[in-house]
Amino acid sequence: MNLKNILGVALIAGAAVAIPAQKADACSRVVYLGDENKIILVGRTLDWRTPIPTNLYVYPRGMQKQSVPSGPMLKWTSKYGSVLAVGYDGGVTEGMNEEGLVMNGLFCKGSIYKEALGPDDKSPVMSLAVLVSYFLDNFATVDEADAWLKENQFNIFGKSFDGGTVSLLHWALTDKTGTTLLLEYDGGELRTFKGRDLQVLTNDPQHEAMEAINNYWKGVNGVNMLPGTVRSADRYVRASFFISHVPTNFEYPEAWGSLNSIMGNVTVPYGYEIQGEPNVSSTQWTSIADLTGGKYYFRFADNQSAFYIDLGRLRLNPGAPVLKLDTSAPGRLDFHGDANSHLKKSEPFTPMW
Repeated sequence: MNLKNILGVALIAGAAVAIPAQKADACSRVVYLGDENKIILVGRTLDWRTPIPTNLYVYPRGMQKQSVPSGPMLKWTSKYGSVLAVGYDGGVTEGMNEEGLVMNGLFCKGSIYKEALGPDDKSPVMSLAVLVSYFLDNFATVDEADAWLKENQFNIFGKSFDGGTVSLLHWALTDKTGTTLLLEYDGGELRTFKGRDLQVLTNDPQHEAMEAINNYWKGVNGVNMLPGTVRSADRYVRASFFISHVPTNFEYPEAWGSLNSIMGNVTVPYGYEIQGEPNVSSTQWTSIADLTGGKYYFRFADNQSAFYIDLGRLRLNPGAPVLKLDTSAPGRLDFHGDANSHLKKSEPFTPMW
């Protein structure tokens, strides 16, 4: 894996590049749980200091894939079709499959991945460019993914490059039951947390430390005061308070509007900068995945409205074409509502190995 391509992987995987000695915060994720699982929605913001071109791809079932170009690897044939947000046309930031499983990768500078111990380590290697695709291609539920992780290990290559810049992530999966599986690497070991109460994910610190911070603010009571900065912990606290204080018996428009409002509360204003803090990141786009309805909503910060891909109205059978929504095309700012008609047949994206 050459230096240029490692750089590309780092940039696309959840806007997950941090430069040592400079502050970087990026991305928030919130889950809305409707009563009796009638409505399950996952919202996510992507925040970064420079533009990250993001196109949407729809992949059918039956595609043969691999985790790296050579060496010990995972090979698979996709069981499920999915819609994918692909940065730089080189790596998957997040996505949702046809079974309603959603996966998002967010920056977490405390992560220390499991890496190859030497030439005798035969564990398969997973590129960050396709990690999200692996889970969406192979699993329909959080329980299935959790069971696989308990029996399998893989190495991740490409954490450090360019004299010390690092690409560090944690991930969350949510399915139609509203259950979330959080994946975090700590000291080279994968730690997982599972439950319906894992409704919020931001960045640093890692899960248990973040929960300790949130518990402090629960004692303060958000009715009285909430932290208001764009820092990761502050966004986590605000999102946690609001998602636990909105009705769960909403009908669809109200539920979608409620989560969209909460995502607005944790976005960083477009163009926001702090002098001397070049990595403070404004929100570039927001997505809302409708797990129960099969719709994937997307809105760029400079778009006047959201648009969506409806997986239920697309051919996802083996042999169906790969489709692409090119957001760099003229007229992108006019996308709104059902965007299926804007999808065009495409070659698969080329992973930035």
